[in-house]
Formats: sequence, structure tokens, C-alpha cells
Amino acid sequence: MSAKIFSPVTIGDKQLQNRIALAPLTRGRATDQGVVKDIHATYYSQRAGAGLLITEATSISDQARGWVGAPGIYTNEQTEAWKPVTQAIHEKGSVIFLQLWHTGRSSHSDFHANGELPVAASEIAITGEVHTPLGKKPYEVPHALTIDEIKQTVQDYKRAAENAKAAGFDGVEIHSANGYILDNFLQSKTNHRTDEYGGSFENRFRFLREVIEAILTVFPANQIGVRLSPNGVYNDMGSQDFRESFTFYIQEIAKYNLGYLHVMDGLAFGFHQLGEPFTIQEARKNYPGILIANCGYDIENAKSVIDAGYADLVAFGRPFITNPDLVERFKNNWPLAELSPPPTWYTRGPEGYIDFPPYQ
Repeated sequence: MSAKIFSPVTIGDKQLQNRIALAPLTRGRATDQGVVKDIHATYYSQRAGAGLLITEATSISDQARGWVGAPGIYTNEQTEAWKPVTQAIHEKGSVIFLQLWHTGRSSHSDFHANGELPVAASEIAITGEVHTPLGKKPYEVPHALTIDEIKQTVQDYKRAAENAKAAGFDGVEIHSANGYILDNFLQSKTNHRTDEYGGSFENRFRFLREVIEAILTVFPANQIGVRLSPNGVYNDMGSQDFRESFTFYIQEIAKYNLGYLHVMDGLAFGFHQLGEPFTIQEARKNYPGILIANCGYDIENAKSVIDAGYADLVAFGRPFITNPDLVERFKNNWPLAELSPPPTWYTRGPEGYIDFPPYQ
């Protein structure tokens, strides 16, 4: 059996010990002020057998908030609290990137002190209900960002990247997937704008382009990643032109020679069924750099896509919840612990978070 997945690979100037990544997993353990705790350092260091760790989605500003118990990276207190996490990972010899997040229209006015509406490309609400600090409520019709507000949000991304650098992260991943603000602009289903940020693929890509270029003033290109979800239905997404648009976006991202592109090609997170799935093979045709595949992989199909050269790494999410030593279990063919039930994923304390033992 091939062991290429357990071989080193380089991102930027960092050699990863293997080609397994910890996928971003929002777990809701931060304080109400978005500050991570001691248990975060324990949680990530338990999983530092992964060659690359990508943190849970982390809010870039107060406006970006939209998940109870999610961390932030826009205040001094938040930034300082991340330092023990990065230190713990570096002591284990691993590499950690912070995922930069703006929840966009999936947020709610309850998250914001003055009751401001969530924001989006256009005034189109998500169907269904959102968990807010005050309970479950229907999604609201978002405020469509003005051009000046877009420019301010780009600066929020830049400031968050500066804070991530100060906190000791090896790089940042720009979350442009799952219907959050940047994906909301990329997709024709949710972007009905008629200005320079809407219409053509080039215009819809403009916001993400400006974010990439702002962060390039903070981190070198090889310490920046981008995450996309061309097949995703989460947060009411899925556009008829998904194949053509995401092919264009991947080709444009490739021009920046970034550290990696992280593509949610698997269908375990839901599939819009608007055509054949957008595969990691398609991404590879348009992206010569480091590619991370993700979403529903097991060890066998992960080995297959890496051996075939379609992906350089595969990210695992839910298996890491109950298997902190997932890499060792894969290497030694040890059985995996069963996934805990969803109610334990987002509790606010250590239970269901750092209390899963390694294989005995």
C-alpha cells in the first residue's frame, strides 16, 4: 500500500511532516468575546500529528460574527489568546494556519451590539433559521454592502491577517466557501449586483481578489491559502454556472502562486445537484500549485487522489473529532473511534472536545 500520504510536502518555506491536514472545524468553545481558552491549545496540540492544521473559522471583525462561541482575531485580547495555541503546535513540530472568516448573510442582528443587520452581496435571505445568542430565529434579509463598505471589509481582512501574524500563525486561509461573505459574492445565485462587484465572473471575483492582494501586504504568497466549495449547498448555495465560474476563479487564484488552494470537492457536506460534481481532477487541470482535497474522504480514497497527483494533501474533519491521533491510526491501520453525536460538537466546555483518548 502506498505511503505517499505519509511523506513530507512543502508549503512555502515549511516542510509538513505528512500530507494529512486537520480541516477547519467550528466547535463553539471560545468565550462570548471570541477569545480562545486553554482547552484550545490542548485540542489543537492533541491533533498536531497532522502535517497542517487549519483552525476553526475565526471572525475578522465584529460585523463578521455569526456563530455562538466562535473565536475572533480582531482585538488585542483575542490575538494574545491565540499565542499559546501556535506555540503548542510549533513545539510539536507541526504547522498551523488561521482560517479568516466573515459569516455574511448567515449571521443575525442578535450578534451585533447595535442590532445591525447581517451583510451580503445582495438583499437575499437564507431560508430557515439561525442559532443566535438569544436562541433560534429566522434568517434576516441582509444589508447589501456598499462599495465603501466592501473596501472597509477588505481592510478588516488585512488587519485580521496582521493579528494572525502577531499571534504566531504560519499563514492564513481565506474562507471563500460555504456561502459566507466571499462565496456569496462569487456565486450568481446570491450576487445580483449591477456594479463592479456583480455580473461577470471577473466582477464577482473582484472582492476575493482585493482580499488576497491586501493580505499579500502582510504575508508572502506562499503563506496564504484560499478555500472554495463549488459543489456546496450549505447556507442555501448552488449556482447554475458553478462549473464555469469556479473554473475561472481557480485559474485566477493560480496566478498568485499561493501556498495552497483548498477545494471542498467531496459531497459529504451536501450537493446542489446542478450538474456533475466539480472534482479535484478538474481543479488540478486548472491549478498547478499545492491542492488540498476535502469533504468526506476516507484513508483509501485520500491515498488514491494523492498517488494520482490530483491532490497534494487531503483534509479530514469529523474523523479528527473523536480521533485526536488520527494520523497514527491511519499509519498503523488501527480502528477509528466512532464519531460522537452532534450535540457534543458545539458544547462550550471540554466535554466532547479534548476528552477523546488516543488508541490504546
